[in-house]
Amino acid sequence: MARPAGDQLNAHAAPATNGHMGISQPSSSQPLSTTQLISHIPKILPHERVFPIQIGSELFKLSGASLSSDAPSYFSQYFLCQLKQAEENGEDISNAIRTLSIDRDPDTFKDIALHLQGYHVKPRDATHFVRLFADAQFYRLPKLMSQLYEESIFTTIGERQFEIPRELFNDPGNSPNFFSLGFAVFFSSPDELFPGLDREGLLRPPSIVPPAIPTRNGDIFAELLNLLRGYPVNIRDEGHRAELLRDCRYFNFKGLEQRLIPHQISYNLSRRRHEIVLRLRDILKSGITVASEPTALDPAAGWVNYARPFVDEKSYELVLEIGDESTRLQFGPNGSTRAEFFGEVKTRVAKLFEVISTKLNLPPTTQPLGLLMAQGGASSQPATPGNTPLSEDLVRVVMDPEASVTLDGRAWSLEEAGNSSVPSSAGGLGGVSGGGEQNSPSALLLSVPAPQPFSRKRRRVDMNGGLEEWIVRTGQWRLRIQGVKNGKAAVECCLVAVKLDAMSSEHARNLQRSFLGG
Repeated sequence: MARPAGDQLNAHAAPATNGHMGISQPSSSQPLSTTQLISHIPKILPHERVFPIQIGSELFKLSGASLSSDAPSYFSQYFLCQLKQAEENGEDISNAIRTLSIDRDPDTFKDIALHLQGYHVKPRDATHFVRLFADAQFYRLPKLMSQLYEESIFTTIGERQFEIPRELFNDPGNSPNFFSLGFAVFFSSPDELFPGLDREGLLRPPSIVPPAIPTRNGDIFAELLNLLRGYPVNIRDEGHRAELLRDCRYFNFKGLEQRLIPHQISYNLSRRRHEIVLRLRDILKSGITVASEPTALDPAAGWVNYARPFVDEKSYELVLEIGDESTRLQFGPNGSTRAEFFGEVKTRVAKLFEVISTKLNLPPTTQPLGLLMAQGGASSQPATPGNTPLSEDLVRVVMDPEASVTLDGRAWSLEEAGNSSVPSSAGGLGGVSGGGEQNSPSALLLSVPAPQPFSRKRRRVDMNGGLEEWIVRTGQWRLRIQGVKNGKAAVECCLVAVKLDAMSSEHARNLQRSFLGG
C-alpha cells in the first residue's frame, strides 16, 4: 500500500475526473489543472503533504488530500493537532509530523485507504462488511459510515451466504422485519458509534460477529428472496408451503405471508361477484369488511367480505373453510340447524364474530359493563360465539340447496332426503343473486330438519333431546348478516353452507380410517 511521495497527487487526480465526484468538464478540450482536480476536497490538511500511518505491521503514506476527503476523522484530527502545535512553537512542519501508529488489521485498512483515495469500496461478504463497519466507526470516517449504512445486508442463513439489497424490504407489508429490527442494534444510524459505548477512551471497537442465522434453512430463504424480487416459486406440496410460511413468520415478512397462505380467488358467475376461499386460522381482523345488500324482506342483509392485508386492493366475498373435525351440526325438530364448534376453532369463531360486531358498530360482548368488570373484564370471559351480540353459543346454519354435501362418503342433497319442500326457518330469508335480487321460491336458503339419506347410519342422540347430528370433517361457509327479531341485537351472523364433508355416525367415521403405515 505504501507509495512514493511523488505519486501522491497523481493518485488523487485520476478519480477526480469521474462524474460521481461532482466536477464538471469545461467546454474546451484542454485537461483540468491539478488545482481544479482537487479543489472539491476540503482543505483540512495540506493536500500536498504526505502523512505516515502505521496500521499493525504495515506503514501507509497518504496525502493530506486523501485524509481530508473523508473528514473530520481520527486521522485528520490527529495530524491537524500536530500542525497547529508546530506553528505555535515555530517548528518546521516537515519535522513535526510524527507517524500515527494504530494496532488494527492492515488488510482491512487497505480497503479504507482505497476509499480515501477516491475508489468505491464494496464489501465482499459478511465478515468483510463488519470489519469495514467497525473500523469506519473507530476511525470516525463519516462518508464511509454513510456508504456502509446504505450497503446491502450481508448475512448467512443456514450454510448459505446472502447479499440482500435494502430496497427489497421497502414494501410496507414486509417492513419492519427481522433484519431492519435485529440489525438496528449496530447499524441503526450512520453517525452512531457503538450503542452503549463511550467514544472517549475507546482503545478499540468491540468484536462484531458477522450476522448469521444457523437455525434457518438457506434454500427456503433463497426462495423467499425470489418471491420478494417478484419471481414465482413453485410450491411443491403443502409441506413445502408450511416451510415457506414458517420462515415468513420468523423473518416477519407479513406481506409475503399473505401471498403464500392457501387461498383461492375466483369469479362466481352465478352470484356475479368475486369470492375468496380462506381457512379460518388465516383470517386477520384487518381484512374483514361487511358488504350491505339489503332486500325487501331484510333491509339489514349483508355478506362478510375479506381482503388479504398488504396484498389485495379490493375485498371479495368470503368463503370460510373450517376443518379438523371441529364442527357438529344439530338438526332440531322445528327445522332449525345449529353449529357447535370445539377447541381452538370455537375460540377463533368467537373472535371472528367479535370483529364482525365491531365492523357493524355493535358492542363486542353482550355482558353489561358493570358485570363484565366485576368478573375480571372481557379477557376473563370464555371465548364462545354466545358472548357476542351476533349469535348464540350454537351458531345458526342455513343449508343452501346449491350446497355440495358429502355425507358418509356419498353425495347428499335435499331432494334425496325428501326435504326440498320444507319451508325456510331463517326468518323468511330468501336466496340472493349476484345483483342482490330475490330468486324463485325453489332457490330459497333453507334451514333443514334431520336429513335421512341413510337410515342405517342415522344417529339419534337422546342426551340432546333426539337431535340429529352430523360431524363436519371440513366445511366451507359463507357468512350471512341478517335481521332478527327478539335477538341480542338487531342482526345476527349465520353460516350458509357451500361445501360440506360430513359424517352421521361413528360407524361412518371408522369406515374412513386408515391403518398406520398405509
